Amino acid sequence: MKARDAFLLIVAVASVQAVFAGVGDMESGPTIAEGEAPRTEFAIESAYLFGVFNPPHNYEINADFITARIRWGQYLDSPGILRGYNQVYFSFLAEPIIRGIENHYFGINVGLRYNFARPGSRLIPYFSGGLGLGWIDSHPDQPGGQGQDFTFNILSAAGVSYRFSDRISGQLGVLYQHLSNGGQTDPNPSLNLLGPQIGFTFTF
Repeated sequence: MKARDAFLLIVAVASVQAVFAGVGDMESGPTIAEGEAPRTEFAIESAYLFGVFNPPHNYEINADFITARIRWGQYLDSPGILRGYNQVYFSFLAEPIIRGIENHYFGINVGLRYNFARPGSRLIPYFSGGLGLGWIDSHPDQPGGQGQDFTFNILSAAGVSYRFSDRISGQLGVLYQHLSNGGQTDPNPSLNLLGPQIGFTFTF
């Protein structure tokens, strides 16, 4: 079984489990009430990304993250859809390139995440975005290859988190990643990548 197929199978199984676990139990168990948004979280996340928007080659990347999140402002007393809380996050990126010219990418990313916490629900929709930098094993001698090792990155994600307990939650979402050296070399083909993401979060 290819790495891509295995990852997609894991995402599908996790999705089904989350749905059935929540049926009939959405309004009970560990939920976020007034003043209970987590202060600190540690997450392990993985995504399988595909090149989009006319990539120079048919790229496939397994993006793995270790992420720390710290609460920065909460609005649990706000009515309606805006009820939730902010988080500042810091991620370390390790990305084997399954298909493409290069072989690996390592980097860091810093950004913000907003969580929409509905009263009495274990499901928490979220979106996030951040900027960072890193290093890729560039091959400027090959057409379409990245022009240099030093590379900037942009991450944007949206999905839903499910609270299994007060300290453990899982998430499913979609991740977009942009890699570019900011025009420091010419040409600068850059990479635009999109794909499913799964993760597990531990609250402290």
